[in-house]
Amino acid sequence: MTVTAPSGVTRAELAPRHAEIVRATLPLIGERIEDITREFYRRMFAAHPELIRNLFNRGNQAQGAQQRALAASIATFATHLVDPALPHPAEMLSRIAHKHVSLGVTADQYRIVYEHLFAAIAAVLGPDTVTPEVAEAWDRVYWIMADVLIDLERSLYDEAGLAAGDVFRRARVTERVDDPSGAVLLTVHPLGADFSNFRPGQYISVGVTLPDGARQLRQYSLVGAPGSAELSFAVRPAGEVSNWIAEHVRVGDLVDVTAPFGDLPTPTAGAPLVLVSAGIGVTPMLGILAHLAETAPATPVRGAARRPRRAVPPAAGPPARPVGAAAQRHPGPLVRGPHRRRRGAGRAAGPRRRRPARRRRGVPVRRNGFRAGGARRAARARGARRARALRAVHPQRLAGLSPVPAPASRGGGVRAGRAGPRRRRP
Repeated sequence: MTVTAPSGVTRAELAPRHAEIVRATLPLIGERIEDITREFYRRMFAAHPELIRNLFNRGNQAQGAQQRALAASIATFATHLVDPALPHPAEMLSRIAHKHVSLGVTADQYRIVYEHLFAAIAAVLGPDTVTPEVAEAWDRVYWIMADVLIDLERSLYDEAGLAAGDVFRRARVTERVDDPSGAVLLTVHPLGADFSNFRPGQYISVGVTLPDGARQLRQYSLVGAPGSAELSFAVRPAGEVSNWIAEHVRVGDLVDVTAPFGDLPTPTAGAPLVLVSAGIGVTPMLGILAHLAETAPATPVRGAARRPRRAVPPAAGPPARPVGAAAQRHPGPLVRGPHRRRRGAGRAAGPRRRRPARRRRGVPVRRNGFRAGGARRAARARGARRARALRAVHPQRLAGLSPVPAPASRGGGVRAGRAGPRRRRP
């Protein structure tokens, strides 16, 4: 079996005998994968406590998020190896590589992961299941995936002009804005480093030393347009690092930041674009909007951003200031928010009028470039089955993304799927 790796990476191969064993044992591995990853992290952190203090996010570990992410990536990659007809997990591998490089992960650390991961597999499944043949087959799966990631990460380090693992630089905080939504907008100036050539939608890692001496890391999306010597990012107080930053970081302070990374595709100038986000996931969309406002202001953009009801009043989204600024710099109809009237509100008495079949006006959704962020990219993952949720967002909740309100007669929604006649609701 062969695996076609992402662009620029050598293609790897899984021998037929290994593929047969992996295919046979994949259901069992998949059934126990969360137990395996939980045991893996327990073993690795016991042997290397510096990793949980200085590299891995303790909050994600406590919530099980990191364990689930590792389990999903291994299962997805192994499934593709034994069934190449499935879509290649190139996007997943690229996303992992960018995340690793933003944390300063190096190739030698894959050996540490291998040692404790396979010890965990043997401990959870037992020697009767993990025979030498099974261990050899899954060993091959791991190193195919690891080699692809190591090559990708080496390319990213080279592209950024950085030595492997040497990604952090000191930066001085030059501005802090406490947004009414509760988010904190920080602007920092890296000292002795030029990170101005980042791409819209990318993120940086920020490292802080907490009261117990642990150095914890967190990624934050950049909300400004590329080309500036300063980097701006929004912090929502939630979790150890974000809470500490919101409570303690002030103008003039020094923080550790990395070079920007992230594989969100740069939008094509002039091509229709749909932006969908939830909560603080709006921040990479702000970077995209700021980029388009400066380079391609006529680009048609439609967007939806959902916020928790308990948040601030609708006029102030997370964060309102950069969104409104992006909207004001855009001379055309930047974004129209999806809208749905409340049940029974403003509806005349009598039978409901059936809307005539028509193609939706505006941008054909099937030809849009989609960007989804926040809530674990739930909007993209759920797909068309949950597209109705987008219409529940009031335009005001887009926090300044709608300089011109959507016409009430049109609804202004964003739809996924094929344009055409709607089914009549019961």
